[in-house]
Amino acid sequence: MARQYRTYGYISNSIALSTAFQTFYVLDALYIERAVLTTMDVIMDGFGYMLSFGHLVWVPFIYSLQTRYLAVFPLELRLKDILLTLTITGVGYSIFRGANNQKNRFRTDPNDPRVKNIKYIQTSSGSKLMISGWWGLARHINYFGDWLMSWSYSLPTGLAGYTIVESINSTGDVQKQAIQTPEVRGWGIVFTYFFLLYFGVLLIHREGRDEKKCKRKYGADWKRYTSIVRSRIFPGIY
Repeated sequence: MARQYRTYGYISNSIALSTAFQTFYVLDALYIERAVLTTMDVIMDGFGYMLSFGHLVWVPFIYSLQTRYLAVFPLELRLKDILLTLTITGVGYSIFRGANNQKNRFRTDPNDPRVKNIKYIQTSSGSKLMISGWWGLARHINYFGDWLMSWSYSLPTGLAGYTIVESINSTGDVQKQAIQTPEVRGWGIVFTYFFLLYFGVLLIHREGRDEKKCKRKYGADWKRYTSIVRSRIFPGIY
């Protein structure tokens, strides 16, 4: 945002929106930290190469591709574009936060009025597997919400693509400006929407690892559970 302001003298609503969504995601995780501590990432994943590489390399350089693009090409979104982005983000957040909060309450306080009517399977290991509520829709429904939220980072870039044109101002200095023409429109999508595609692959890969761990932990109970909750991430689709 500072780069865009220094170059053009203003902040576009697209870069402000994308930055706001990522900022909200971070602040939300800090505010609901207690619920984060009951997720599979914390309970079962060790801090090895995958997480250290992800946090030190992948996150700072891949998660910022959208705003790096917008810093050069300050796209102004129409009202309907903003409303579409907010709607998709709102649906994703409702699923993501609703599912994670429901799981956390069920684990920490099963008598909470918001979860006391949740149906579940009692496993031989002593754990309870929810088969209603959010977790009755899919075994990793929170991943679906998380993926929908990732759209909000990329959608503000629109049909990405620009070209740099040079001009000479009244003082004789050469000025460079990023403009979008029909010929270059769309080429940048491979970069600005890469995070969305990568994140989908990451979540499917993570879901596969979770399935193996749960099958090993719960044995026959997991087979009974998956016969009831058939969907993995996308209800009725996958």
